[in-house]
Amino acid sequence: MIIFELNCAHGHRFEGWFASGEEFTRQQERSLVTCPVCDDAHIERLPSARVSVAKGAARDNAPAAEPVEERQDSDAAAMGLPAEALSKLRELVRNTENVGRHFPEEARKIHYKEAPARAIRGQASHEEAKALTDEGIDFASLPPFLTRDTH
Repeated sequence: MIIFELNCAHGHRFEGWFASGEEFTRQQERSLVTCPVCDDAHIERLPSARVSVAKGAARDNAPAAEPVEERQDSDAAAMGLPAEALSKLRELVRNTENVGRHFPEEARKIHYKEAPARAIRGQASHEEAKALTDEGIDFASLPPFLTRDTH
Protein backbone atom coordinates (compact mmCIF):
# COMPACT_ATOMS: atom_id res chain seq x y z
CA MET A 1 0.00 0.00 0.00
CA ILE A 2 1.29 3.46 -0.91
CA ILE A 3 -0.07 6.81 0.27
CA PHE A 4 0.12 9.83 -2.04
CA GLU A 5 -0.46 13.47 -1.15
CA LEU A 6 -2.87 14.71 -3.82
CA ASN A 7 -4.18 18.09 -4.95
CA CYS A 8 -7.13 18.93 -7.18
CA ALA A 9 -7.20 21.84 -9.63
CA HIS A 10 -9.13 23.85 -7.02
CA GLY A 11 -6.38 23.51 -4.41
CA HIS A 12 -8.01 20.94 -2.13
CA ARG A 13 -5.37 18.65 -0.64
CA PHE A 14 -6.07 15.07 0.38
CA GLU A 15 -4.48 11.65 0.69
CA GLY A 16 -4.98 8.72 -1.64
CA TRP A 17 -4.13 5.11 -0.79
CA PHE A 18 -3.16 2.88 -3.70
CA ALA A 19 -1.76 -0.60 -4.19
CA SER A 20 1.13 0.90 -6.20
CA GLY A 21 2.22 3.95 -8.16
CA GLU A 22 1.09 2.19 -11.32
CA GLU A 23 -2.36 1.64 -9.83
CA PHE A 24 -2.63 5.37 -9.06
CA THR A 25 -1.68 6.19 -12.68
CA ARG A 26 -4.21 3.68 -14.03
CA GLN A 27 -7.02 5.07 -11.89
CA GLN A 28 -6.07 8.68 -12.66
CA GLU A 29 -6.09 8.03 -16.42
CA ARG A 30 -9.63 6.63 -16.11
CA SER A 31 -10.76 9.67 -14.01
CA LEU A 32 -11.43 7.39 -11.04
CA VAL A 33 -9.41 9.55 -8.64
CA THR A 34 -11.52 12.55 -7.65
CA CYS A 35 -11.38 15.25 -4.99
CA PRO A 36 -13.50 14.37 -1.94
CA VAL A 37 -14.45 18.05 -1.54
CA CYS A 38 -15.45 19.18 -5.05
CA ASP A 39 -15.37 15.94 -7.09
CA ASP A 40 -12.70 17.37 -9.44
CA ALA A 41 -10.97 14.66 -11.51
CA HIS A 42 -7.96 16.84 -12.40
CA ILE A 43 -5.67 15.46 -9.70
CA GLU A 44 -1.91 15.84 -9.33
CA ARG A 45 0.51 14.19 -6.95
CA LEU A 46 2.36 16.46 -4.53
CA PRO A 47 5.79 15.85 -3.06
CA SER A 48 5.26 13.67 -0.02
CA ALA A 49 6.90 14.02 3.37
CA ARG A 50 6.53 10.29 3.93
CA VAL A 51 9.73 8.70 2.72
CA SER A 52 10.83 5.11 3.24
CA VAL A 53 14.56 4.53 3.40
CA ALA A 54 15.99 1.05 3.58
CA LYS A 55 18.15 0.29 6.62
CA GLY A 56 21.75 1.20 5.98
CA ALA A 57 20.93 3.37 2.95
CA ALA A 58 22.89 6.58 2.54
CA ARG A 59 20.80 9.56 3.61
CA ASP A 60 23.32 12.39 3.36
CA ASN A 61 23.46 12.41 -0.44
CA ALA A 62 19.72 12.71 -0.99
CA PRO A 63 18.67 16.06 -2.50
CA ALA A 64 16.41 18.19 -0.34
CA ALA A 65 12.81 18.43 -1.48
CA GLU A 66 11.70 21.85 -2.69
CA PRO A 67 9.25 23.33 -0.18
CA VAL A 68 5.68 23.49 -1.50
CA GLU A 69 5.29 27.24 -0.85
CA GLU A 70 8.52 27.95 -2.72
CA ARG A 71 7.34 25.83 -5.67
CA GLN A 72 4.02 27.65 -5.78
CA ASP A 73 5.72 31.04 -5.73
CA SER A 74 8.08 29.90 -8.50
CA ASP A 75 4.97 29.11 -10.60
CA ALA A 76 3.86 32.71 -10.20
CA ALA A 77 7.37 34.03 -10.81
CA ALA A 78 7.40 32.11 -14.08
CA MET A 79 4.21 33.99 -14.97
CA GLY A 80 5.95 37.28 -14.11
CA LEU A 81 3.84 38.04 -11.01
CA PRO A 82 5.29 39.79 -7.97
CA ALA A 83 4.67 38.02 -4.65
CA GLU A 84 2.29 40.78 -3.47
CA ALA A 85 0.14 40.48 -6.60
CA LEU A 86 0.04 36.68 -6.20
CA SER A 87 -1.08 37.06 -2.60
CA LYS A 88 -3.90 39.43 -3.57
CA LEU A 89 -5.04 37.17 -6.41
CA ARG A 90 -5.13 34.15 -4.09
CA GLU A 91 -7.15 36.16 -1.59
CA LEU A 92 -9.67 37.01 -4.32
CA VAL A 93 -9.97 33.32 -5.23
CA ARG A 94 -10.41 32.32 -1.57
CA ASN A 95 -13.30 34.79 -1.34
CA THR A 96 -15.29 32.96 -4.01
CA GLU A 97 -17.76 30.14 -3.47
CA ASN A 98 -16.48 26.83 -4.83
CA VAL A 99 -19.45 25.17 -6.52
CA GLY A 100 -17.34 22.36 -8.00
CA ARG A 101 -18.88 20.50 -10.93
CA HIS A 102 -22.08 22.55 -10.58
CA PHE A 103 -20.32 25.60 -12.06
CA PRO A 104 -22.20 25.69 -15.41
CA GLU A 105 -25.57 25.30 -13.68
CA GLU A 106 -24.80 27.96 -11.04
CA ALA A 107 -23.33 30.38 -13.61
CA ARG A 108 -26.55 30.10 -15.65
CA LYS A 109 -28.74 30.68 -12.57
CA ILE A 110 -26.77 33.82 -11.72
CA HIS A 111 -26.75 35.04 -15.32
CA TYR A 112 -30.51 34.57 -15.72
CA LYS A 113 -31.14 36.07 -12.25
CA GLU A 114 -32.54 32.82 -10.86
CA ALA A 115 -29.97 32.96 -8.03
CA PRO A 116 -28.35 35.85 -6.18
CA ALA A 117 -25.31 37.40 -7.83
CA ARG A 118 -22.11 36.18 -6.17
CA ALA A 119 -18.54 35.27 -7.03
CA ILE A 120 -18.29 31.56 -7.78
CA ARG A 121 -15.65 29.17 -9.04
CA GLY A 122 -15.79 25.57 -10.09
CA GLN A 123 -15.14 23.39 -13.07
CA ALA A 124 -16.68 22.84 -16.45
CA SER A 125 -15.86 20.56 -19.35
CA HIS A 126 -14.75 22.11 -22.64
CA GLU A 127 -18.24 21.50 -24.03
CA GLU A 128 -19.92 23.13 -21.02
CA ALA A 129 -17.54 26.12 -21.23
CA LYS A 130 -18.32 26.55 -24.94
CA ALA A 131 -22.05 26.41 -24.22
CA LEU A 132 -21.68 29.09 -21.52
CA THR A 133 -19.73 31.29 -23.94
CA ASP A 134 -22.35 30.74 -26.65
CA GLU A 135 -25.03 31.91 -24.17
CA GLY A 136 -23.05 35.09 -23.47
CA ILE A 137 -22.12 34.10 -19.92
CA ASP A 138 -18.75 35.60 -18.99
CA PHE A 139 -16.26 33.55 -17.01
CA ALA A 140 -12.51 33.01 -16.89
CA SER A 141 -10.30 29.98 -16.30
CA LEU A 142 -8.01 30.18 -13.29
CA PRO A 143 -4.41 28.97 -13.49
CA PRO A 144 -3.58 26.13 -11.06
CA PHE A 145 -1.14 28.22 -9.02
CA LEU A 146 -4.05 30.42 -7.91
CA THR A 147 -6.29 27.56 -6.84
CA ARG A 148 -3.76 25.53 -4.87
CA ASP A 149 -4.32 25.43 -1.12
CA THR A 150 -1.69 27.71 0.42
CA HIS A 151 -2.46 26.94 4.06
